[in-house]
Amino acid sequence: MNRQSRHPLSDTMPARSAETQRHGCEAPASEHDGRMADAVAAPPAASSAPEASTRRATRMTLVLLVAMNGIAPISLYMLVPVLPHLATLFSEDISVAQLTSSLFMVGLAFSQLVMGPLSDRFGRRPVLLCSFALVVVANVGCIFAQTLPQLIAGRFLQAIGGATGMVLSRAIVRDIYHRNKVGGMISLVIAVMMIAQMLSPVCGGLLDAWFGWRSIFYVMAAVTTLTIVAILLALPETRPVAAPGAATGFVEDVRALGGNPAFIGYVTCQMLASAIIFTFAGGGPYLVINAMGRSPTEYGAWFASSGLAYMIGNLVSVRLSPRYGLDRMIWLGLAIQISGAVLNTIFGFTGINQQPSWLYGTHMIIMFGNAFAMANASAGAISVRPQAAGTASGAMGFLQMGFGALCSQLGGYLGGHFVTPLALNLAILALSMSCAAVIVGLVPAFRSSQYDAATSSRTSKSKGH
Repeated sequence: MNRQSRHPLSDTMPARSAETQRHGCEAPASEHDGRMADAVAAPPAASSAPEASTRRATRMTLVLLVAMNGIAPISLYMLVPVLPHLATLFSEDISVAQLTSSLFMVGLAFSQLVMGPLSDRFGRRPVLLCSFALVVVANVGCIFAQTLPQLIAGRFLQAIGGATGMVLSRAIVRDIYHRNKVGGMISLVIAVMMIAQMLSPVCGGLLDAWFGWRSIFYVMAAVTTLTIVAILLALPETRPVAAPGAATGFVEDVRALGGNPAFIGYVTCQMLASAIIFTFAGGGPYLVINAMGRSPTEYGAWFASSGLAYMIGNLVSVRLSPRYGLDRMIWLGLAIQISGAVLNTIFGFTGINQQPSWLYGTHMIIMFGNAFAMANASAGAISVRPQAAGTASGAMGFLQMGFGALCSQLGGYLGGHFVTPLALNLAILALSMSCAAVIVGLVPAFRSSQYDAATSSRTSKSKGH
């Protein structure tokens, strides 16, 4: 569908100037006090469609974004309770059954690296439709799998297709929303999706108990098919159209993003912030169950408390991001995150957080701020070069998953080889401080030079007149 179509949603999409397309970043504006404001797109044009129709289209798009973003993680977690049963059923070791999840994660990481650039080249809709069609085929393959290797192959294809929803949901948010609203919209999508994600293992266990493990794939095939129909009916093409003569293409996008300090800063901040989640999740079970002598059920409850704090943080970010802008929200999130990490480290030195209530109570502070930082750093990364939002989102997702897997191993080592949480606390503190360091070191320097260049250009043009 052409971006010029009169779908009600098209009226919410910010216009982009030819200068923006040429330079791959949005022109900065000055605030009343002379400091540089967030670089933003031009405000959307006045809507010619009825306001109610636009609101309905926007709500439908948000529902679609949640569904698209949730297909892969929900598919991952719905099968987790069934893994021991699958190992017994197929007479395989549990480590082989675990490959249905670990190779799923590998597929998620590498697929994002490919699907993002493809969507910048061919459009969001075609890539989404083809990828979700692959998910349906993969689910059907899993239904008829007769061996565990066949099931593992089907799961890998499931991840390849499902990852597209994760990477393109972020890109589409950037396509249709003003830069300062992107962080809030990403937070909203994450918050709603997390509710479904937390319920996924429960639903998977119930489906297995009532109808057998293959019913999980019947349900996911049906949900994915409904999502495909909804995309066909309700989602317009949102990919920005490049200005005439603008440098476009994968190589140009990679060169522009790779040489952009702001992009590197935002992506690295997002990667390090997400690594906090992976690191703590890797070490938490060993500390709570082995070192503190608590039951797996109790650990599950404490683990859920971290997810609850993260979800609440995202919901608060939805309200605050449009008001304060993504850069201020990143700093607010980092301040909260570092405060919680410092507090937990102090408790680690004093031995107070040898109790799960203290350990996870302060970690909830970290996760609340982490939600601000991650969502808005993601928004910043995909806003640096809007016409390459897919490529930026894909690279960010790949780095997040890859580095997260390494940090999960690190967390497991720290939690399993130390009898107190202090080593894990110090690792979380180091990651939190590193988030702030890359934002301080890379993002303001780029924005300042961009502002100076824009000011110089305007001055020379005024002299020319």
